[in-house]
Amino acid sequence: MNTPAGFEMKHGKMVNVQPFEAMFNASFLVRAFHVVATAGMTMAFLLAAIAAFKLLKNKFSKDAEYHKKALKMTMIVGFINTLLAMLAGDMSAKFLHKVQPEKLAAYEWHFDTQSKADLVFFGVLNDKTQEVHGAIKIPGMLSFLADNNVNTKVKGLNDFPKNDLPPLIVHYFFDLMVSMGIFCFIVSGLFILTLIFKKLRKFTLNKGLLYAVLLTGPASLLAIEFGWFLTEMGRQPWIVRGYMRVSQAATQAGGITLVTIMFGLLYLVLLVTSAYVLLRMFKNKPAQDDVDKVIEKGGQA
Repeated sequence: MNTPAGFEMKHGKMVNVQPFEAMFNASFLVRAFHVVATAGMTMAFLLAAIAAFKLLKNKFSKDAEYHKKALKMTMIVGFINTLLAMLAGDMSAKFLHKVQPEKLAAYEWHFDTQSKADLVFFGVLNDKTQEVHGAIKIPGMLSFLADNNVNTKVKGLNDFPKNDLPPLIVHYFFDLMVSMGIFCFIVSGLFILTLIFKKLRKFTLNKGLLYAVLLTGPASLLAIEFGWFLTEMGRQPWIVRGYMRVSQAATQAGGITLVTIMFGLLYLVLLVTSAYVLLRMFKNKPAQDDVDKVIEKGGQA
């Protein structure tokens, strides 16, 4: 969609299609790395949030030791994947600067082409004057993200045709995604510090820190969802960049409303039944029981 490859257009038709070239196009490595890193981060923090919830509920329960170990492991994995996600984000910014500059400019409400471009967090945009009010600005950081140099010239929105620009609301999705990611990074970083330094070990199961860990679960999920809104809205108005607009690809087929409702009902049923089965399986069954059984079997062997 973003860097289409592996085909030629002749007389309005797609010919000489090469599936592998299409799949492994110029954006594949950057996009795949970003998805895998953020998925690992989300998985780790969701599990960490469950462990934190259990420990907040009862630090002295039968399976408390199990959840302490789970918390330690998931927070370490979460911290590592957060670092990888930040690296992937940096790679994505540099990729956009070269390949989709209008998308990068929309993320940051960057209107005029210039070097030493500011990174803009939140704020309110005046569409008529193109002025941003109430934002946090980091001088030169957008240029640095684009090419590791504050003197790099970043192309502005005013240099693109207006009908080729994505909706500027993507700026907020970018800020929210980054904010959630930074929150997870700080919390997991603090937790790692309590493991490294003996003087801080007493804070590992501190109530305040556990509540913060509990929040990393929903924060990481929100980050990944904001990221999808960002990337999908950010490539508008194209569904296949340079070849087909979303308006051209929208289906005119009938029955779509009914199919959508049926899929919604199907997923609702799956949600309820899955939750019911999982609750029945694990209610009043401490996780430590399974660990003890495995240890007993190992001892007999």
